[in-house]
Amino acid sequence: SASPSTPPPASPNSPRAYGSSTSQPIRCAQIYTTSRAERLRTRPSGTIPPSSTGDISWQLASERHIELEGIEPPIWRRILVPAAITLPRLHDLLQLVMGWTNSHLHSFQIGERAFSSAGADLQELQMLNEKNYTLDTLGESVGEFVYEYDFGDSWHHNITVSEVAKPNPDWAYPLCIAGARAAPPEDVGGVPGYEEFLSAISDRKHDEHHSMLEWIGGAFDPDGFDLNAINRILRHGRP
Repeated sequence: SASPSTPPPASPNSPRAYGSSTSQPIRCAQIYTTSRAERLRTRPSGTIPPSSTGDISWQLASERHIELEGIEPPIWRRILVPAAITLPRLHDLLQLVMGWTNSHLHSFQIGERAFSSAGADLQELQMLNEKNYTLDTLGESVGEFVYEYDFGDSWHHNITVSEVAKPNPDWAYPLCIAGARAAPPEDVGGVPGYEEFLSAISDRKHDEHHSMLEWIGGAFDPDGFDLNAINRILRHGRP
């Protein structure tokens, strides 16, 4: 995959040496459950119109805990979403709350079935088209499932459902209610590449200290997490 900038040549152990399957970046959709009139007045152009609050999709909200697999301390988010959210909209939401850029393919592994977007070779991957499914139609298996982002870096997000309740009419949904730490940079090389990247930027004597800082744009805070910024993005879209 292409790096954010053109860095010096990478060593074989560099995060940039790992391969990664890519697709063209797509701007994530915006999803709301505030009043329909208010949403239509404030919705930025280029976002998907929200569903009516009278739709069954918006009558229940589920709390979902998302944790990135294989990294300690854990990188996680807790969100409130419509119980009957479609898989494409859930993908958009996960991209936003985790801080990914939607630059790669993705999939959902729910029970014995796998789902992805029409941009993937669904027949070769033996996956179903996600656009035809909502979580509430997939049975009890949606209590726990896996969302994979970037088939090269293979970021596995373990997702569990902790409760289902009626939405609070005074809250804006979807809503991120908690979380910790920043998602790794795109194209860093999966878990081993990320560990090497963190080692390089934290050690001035590391052979790739300067090249990794240049690659990431000068600075990276692995503990960075801003709940307010995430919810602003959910309501108003990316800047």
